[in-house]
Amino acid sequence: MDIILVPGLWLDGASWAVVTEELEKAGHRVQALTLPGLESMAADRSTVTLQDHVDSVVAAIDGSDAPVLLVGHSAAAALAFCAVDARPDRVARVLYVGGFPGSDGEPFMDGLEADGDGVPFPGWERFEGPDSADIDEQMRRELLDRFLPTPVGVITGIVRLADERRYDVPATAICPEYSPDDLREWITSGEIPELAKTRRLDYVDIDSGHWPQFTQPVRLAELILAEARR
Repeated sequence: MDIILVPGLWLDGASWAVVTEELEKAGHRVQALTLPGLESMAADRSTVTLQDHVDSVVAAIDGSDAPVLLVGHSAAAALAFCAVDARPDRVARVLYVGGFPGSDGEPFMDGLEADGDGVPFPGWERFEGPDSADIDEQMRRELLDRFLPTPVGVITGIVRLADERRYDVPATAICPEYSPDDLREWITSGEIPELAKTRRLDYVDIDSGHWPQFTQPVRLAELILAEARR
């Protein structure tokens, strides 16, 4: 089937390289997206909006011959959910890796500082603890070299949702730095209302920090393949 991989903040499509290779070896067609404004350090980010990123994911869905498996990492879980809202009949299942959908009218992301027309990676101090416990110093340096500023217009964008058929699309939460039980508790307490309304939500654990596409790429690919077989 067609599998669309959407990277989280500061990452391009190449961040899925090992995962993509594993999925393609299993016979799937894979699109690992590089979203507008993240093509390079020199990319023009000045006019890129959250809607541009949603439109990019929707265009990938529209370019597929059949309903897709859509995978969003971290903040791109909210982005994937917006695309599900736009094309609920074209997504067979959506996977959220270390992230959650936002609600209509909410800011896409809070608490990150801009530098010109981009929002750079804020430093590892913000991610100390379970998020980065499996990332050694060498990988930290390598990731710092590859992180790209996310356009300000994406970070400050407002989530817009309109089609309640989004709740009918089966979803899987892949839980890296937190457990499925943690996520169930957050949903029950009302912290993630869009997941609470999702009619079919499955939970999968992965023993990793926040970036399993780098630290556990083969295992992450195995989990994605298992969901594709559904």
